[in-house]
Amino acid sequence: MSEPPAGPASFAVRVSRAGARWRVELLAEDAGDELPVLERALGDPGTWPPPFVVVVDSRLYFVILRHGPGGMVRALISDATMLEWVLAAEVVERYGIGVDTDGAFDDDESGWPGGDLDVFADDGLPAEELRTIVTADDLWADEMVQRIAARLGFADELAAAVTA
Repeated sequence: MSEPPAGPASFAVRVSRAGARWRVELLAEDAGDELPVLERALGDPGTWPPPFVVVVDSRLYFVILRHGPGGMVRALISDATMLEWVLAAEVVERYGIGVDTDGAFDDDESGWPGGDLDVFADDGLPAEELRTIVTADDLWADEMVQRIAARLGFADELAAAVTA
């Protein structure tokens, strides 16, 4: 992994879309917020397309939360082995994300994503492509989120929100 990029090491944002226009709102400059606060930031489950919350914690991992069918919350964590971090442990426990700590690391000691890799399938980012981004050993978590934002079309809005 390269040197960490400039910018905040941790942040939480809410991302929503009306038509082709994206809106990114900074929720917190650190990712230490409690999981229920992040879930409430999703708003009403009936909104289409559903907004999502992205949390980057210390550049080490990220979490995405989004409403799914019937109002359930869909969750993705970029590294489900980061259980020593409070938010990661809460996400893994609450959403029943399986963690294979035996053999979960490759030669670079990179962990594995867990949860719903189809979280952006309706937006045109299929699980196979998302997995490629999330498992890139040379990227920090915030760089992975930037790649996802670029792929979905809200990179400029994300950069403006987290650097404001």
